[in-house]
Amino acid sequence: MALKDALKVMIVDDMSVSRGLMTQSLEEIGIKNIDFQTSGAEALNRLAVNPAHLVISDYNMPGMSGLDLLEKLRANKMTAKIGFILITGSPSQEILERGVKLGLNNLIKKPFTTPSLKASIEAVVGKL
Repeated sequence: MALKDALKVMIVDDMSVSRGLMTQSLEEIGIKNIDFQTSGAEALNRLAVNPAHLVISDYNMPGMSGLDLLEKLRANKMTAKIGFILITGSPSQEILERGVKLGLNNLIKKPFTTPSLKASIEAVVGKL
């Protein structure tokens, strides 16, 4: 079985348009096992009982930012090893430094393209 057939990806974004664009790109890449949540809190609850291989999370969300989600995932031994890609329209040095400190695997700048998303995912999980 190819990696892209087995890979479980969770998209975390409060904006339906962004979730749709990411889902469309993942499907173009050939990734079919896609779940999504609209908040960091929902993602935490879902991942605790049904872990994914990779989380692609927006940075700017109400309640819990993408980096806050990453911090909570890394603090739980059940979710600590999940690959994590942060997506943001304004990747500041502060965001990058905090992300690296928390164990961020990769970062994508909005707007993204399907090839850039694929390259970012492959840098985390290997060739698709």
